[in-house]
Amino acid sequence: MTASAESTYVTDLVNAPADWVRKEVTSSFGAIVRGARIRVAIYHKARGTGSRLHQHDNEQFNFVLRGVLVGEIAGKPFRCPKGHVVHIPADTPHTIIADPEDEDAVFFVAKDIEGGRGTVTALEGEEGGPRLEAGFQVSEGMNHNRSFGL
Repeated sequence: MTASAESTYVTDLVNAPADWVRKEVTSSFGAIVRGARIRVAIYHKARGTGSRLHQHDNEQFNFVLRGVLVGEIAGKPFRCPKGHVVHIPADTPHTIIADPEDEDAVFFVAKDIEGGRGTVTALEGEEGGPRLEAGFQVSEGMNHNRSFGL
């Protein structure tokens, strides 16, 4: 493969520039690659933090690479450890955090974006920031790329 083909079709997702996903709803931080119909990403959630109850019109899969994701989807609790995938159907209320009893979570995300970025609706009142369990916080100064540990 030539260098130009590599730069067109291959992305170093682990070392790609990363940023906050949507600070008004979640503590997730990561690098994203967008295609015409699918978005993939590697996200990091600090333990005890995550997304407040919300829904979006995009279907999504989260494959856990490190830690454990816990939360509720459509009012049903779930626990998703390393090596497992959680499916979030489109238009389904959900909240997800990195298990406070475990380490920070790192997960691979695949999300359909055919209709655009997707509308996110916070379901716990105003979009006032990520969900933080008692005693946990998001560090603004954290080097999130290195925290992927991959």
